[in-house]
Amino acid sequence: MKNILFTLALLISFNSFGQTAKEYFDNGIEKITNEDYYGAIADFTKAIEIDPNYAHAYTLRGDSKEDLKDYYGAIADYTKAIEISPSYSYAYASRGNTKFYLENHNGAIADFTKAIEISPSYSYAYNRRGVSKDYLEDYYGAIADFTKAIEIDPDYDYAYVNRADTKRQLEDYYGAIADYTKAIEIDPNDAYSYVFRGVSKDYLEDDNGAMADFTKAIEIDPDYDYAYARRGDVNLYSKKDYYAAIADYTKAIEIDPNYDYAYAFRGVAKEELGDLNGACADWKEAAKLGYDEAVKWVSDQCN
Repeated sequence: MKNILFTLALLISFNSFGQTAKEYFDNGIEKITNEDYYGAIADFTKAIEIDPNYAHAYTLRGDSKEDLKDYYGAIADYTKAIEISPSYSYAYASRGNTKFYLENHNGAIADFTKAIEISPSYSYAYNRRGVSKDYLEDYYGAIADFTKAIEIDPDYDYAYVNRADTKRQLEDYYGAIADYTKAIEIDPNDAYSYVFRGVSKDYLEDDNGAMADFTKAIEIDPDYDYAYARRGDVNLYSKKDYYAAIADYTKAIEIDPNYDYAYAFRGVAKEELGDLNGACADWKEAAKLGYDEAVKWVSDQCN
C-alpha cells in the first residue's frame, strides 16, 4: 500500500513539474473566468517562472492584480510585458486603465495614446482616453475621442454614454439625450442612460419625459436610489405632488440610509405639507450626514 501511495505521489509530482508555461497560462485564464484571481495569479506566476519572456502571462497577471485593486502590482506587470513586447497595445491600454484608477490621468492618456499609435482602430483606447480627458476637464478633447471610438465601432454603447455625460456637463442637453437614446437602443436595459436622459430632459423642463425615464430606470433596477431621488425632485418641484415626492425620497433612503440629499429634500416636501417637525427631523439627519445646506435650514427654522 505504501509503495502504491509513493508511486502516485511521484506521478502527481512528475505531472506537476511537467506542465508547460502554456498549460499554466490556460489554467490562469480559466481561473479568471471563475473570478479566482489569486489562483490565476499563482498560475501566471508559474508560467512566468518557466518562460520569463511570456508577455501575455505578465499582462493577464496584471489584469488579475487590477481586479484585486493591487494597482501598483498591476502596473509593474504591464510595464514588464511592454519591456518584453514594446508593440503590445493591450498592455499599454491596460496600464493606462490602471493609472486612471490611481487618478494619474496624464499618465493614463499617454498610455492610451501609445496603444492607439500601435493599433489605430483600438476603440477601447479612444474611449478610455476620452474618459481621462473628461476628468481633466478637456471636454472637447474627450468628445473627439468618444466620437472616434463610435466611428470605429458604431455599436459601442459605453462610448455613447460617455459622450452623453460630457455633453451634459457642457449643457448640451439635446446632444446628451440623443446619445443616451442611442445607448438605450443598443442596450435596452441600460438603467444609467435612462436616468441621465431623464436628468437632461429635466433640465429642458420636459417633466413628463423625465418622469418616464426615471420610472423606467427603476423598473430595470429597483434598487437605483438616485433614480428615486430624481423622480422625487420632479414630483416636488414640477408636479407639486409632495406625497409622491416623500414616497420617492423615502425609498431612496431605504436603499441607502446615508443618502443625505434624500433626507434634505424629503424634509422640503414635508415642509410644503406643513409638517415642520417632520421636516426638521429630516434636515437634522441630512446635516448630520454632511449636507451643508441642511445645517442652515435647521438653524433658521428648527428649535
